[in-house]
Amino acid sequence: MFTDELGQGGKAPDGPDNSANHHRGTGESLIQLITPGGERVSHPQYDAWVRDVSDEQLASLYEDLVVIRRIDTEATALQRQGELGLWPPLLGQEASQIGSARALRDDDFVFSSYRESGVAYCRGVDLPNIIKVWRGNASAGWDPYTVNLATPQIIIGAHTLHATGYAMGIQNDGADSVAITYFGDGATSEGDVNEAMVFAASFQSPVVFFCQNNHWAISEPVRLQSHIRIADRAAGFGIPSIRVDGNDVLAVMAATREALERARHGGGPTFIEAVTYRMGPHTTADDPTRYRDANELEDWAAKDPIARVKGLLDRKGLLTDELEARVAAKADAVARELRAGCVNMPDPKPLDIFKHVYSTPNSWLDRQEDHYSRYLASFGDPAGAPSEEGAR
Repeated sequence: MFTDELGQGGKAPDGPDNSANHHRGTGESLIQLITPGGERVSHPQYDAWVRDVSDEQLASLYEDLVVIRRIDTEATALQRQGELGLWPPLLGQEASQIGSARALRDDDFVFSSYRESGVAYCRGVDLPNIIKVWRGNASAGWDPYTVNLATPQIIIGAHTLHATGYAMGIQNDGADSVAITYFGDGATSEGDVNEAMVFAASFQSPVVFFCQNNHWAISEPVRLQSHIRIADRAAGFGIPSIRVDGNDVLAVMAATREALERARHGGGPTFIEAVTYRMGPHTTADDPTRYRDANELEDWAAKDPIARVKGLLDRKGLLTDELEARVAAKADAVARELRAGCVNMPDPKPLDIFKHVYSTPNSWLDRQEDHYSRYLASFGDPAGAPSEEGAR
């Protein structure tokens, strides 16, 4: 951990005061509650934030981790088999996504990048909708307001501005919900992220900046773009930060809960750096063997987020044959549903490109649809018939 002042906030349930003068301590270590070997270690501040996590809930977190890894594995296979145009793997980052997403309330709003499939799963997005965009069947996979999750942003860092703006709206409404935005270490060098933090700090908006430091911005290592720890950048904006072991699902949950509670009580934004590792390629179009040392990959494989929770369950005598069978069956069922939803997904009709462009009628777009419809009809294409919904 590093010296850091969190600022005004609430208290952890039955936990220590989270006051402006509370220091986390110094040193290079991360906030960690589960070691890579599966041992539960105590932390004087963060134990309180996960004290309510029962054995049953720990097993549920384990199931989440296994299931989203299976989603990732199945989606990667679908891309390799030509069923998806592209896929951004999350292999190795499961604990960062599950630990933070399971800390959220239903009324909190999420603004994610393209890699947060695990967060989408936790928010209840239908499985086929997670991959709809990557199959090229839609420009957006789901209605954001049904799950309080914005559709993924491809433009690096742009959604952090959306999150800050939404958080300012929460302030104006007098609500106690929170906006959270996910991005990678590479995004912290983007102007949008820095602008978002300026506004969030200036207005003390209830937003959590969640950086998954997976060590690689495509082929560039994090040390190239930041000569200090990513979390330390937040101090320049007056935003307190937390640096957590991103492969430790309990530690991530504790850190996120603290940041959310602080935001709910008027304490403003928090920056979380979840230190994890991207075990796979940047996307399925990438070849990480061209720029990454195999020894580095091996070192991080020893810190696997699933293995450490499995080890903890084993130490507690909870890793029964029944639990493993149940988790495996759930992962298999999810994989089947994802694959079936993908291969049976109806192809979009040519005129669907004009749908959902605008929320109200637009004569300029209507004219384009009419021209394109007549063009298609000239080939005897039944898709040339006018759209029932019309151009929007």
